[in-house]
Amino acid sequence: MAAKKRVKPELTHLDPAGRPAMVDVGGKAVTARTASASADVRFPKAIAEQLRGQGMRSAKGAIIDTAVIAGTMAVKNTAQWIPFCHALAIEGCDFSVDWHDRQTLRILCTVRVTGKTGVEMEALTGASAAALTVYDMCKALSHAIEIGPVKLRHKKGGKRTVGVK
Repeated sequence: MAAKKRVKPELTHLDPAGRPAMVDVGGKAVTARTASASADVRFPKAIAEQLRGQGMRSAKGAIIDTAVIAGTMAVKNTAQWIPFCHALAIEGCDFSVDWHDRQTLRILCTVRVTGKTGVEMEALTGASAAALTVYDMCKALSHAIEIGPVKLRHKKGGKRTVGVK
């Protein structure tokens, strides 16, 4: 049996002359597409304990609720932030926010659409914006809060299904 020849991946957001260009999705099939991305927010130990003791509330209000609202707004506006993203009619956007360990809050954003292009960038943008909002709401307590990694966890639909650990 002959070995499969590996095809070298190519960047998709370039025209034949190498200039930036939006991908033409006109010929793609409409399919159900889902993507999940996560962002971690790591707090100094004392700050994490303080936040737990305060029920994840700061002087600015409910931290998690505000982060979910900000993340949802970011998902819906991804095409405004990232130049070559297509504007999508988002069908679903869910957030899960919980302590991953004693100091790290994990934000998971899952986005769904039926369309010609995927929602990876929307999920990554939503998780990122939610993490930035947590930072903003907690920065009065410490500037030693760290965000990251932000990463794609799963994508389904289109040409490939990707599961990332």
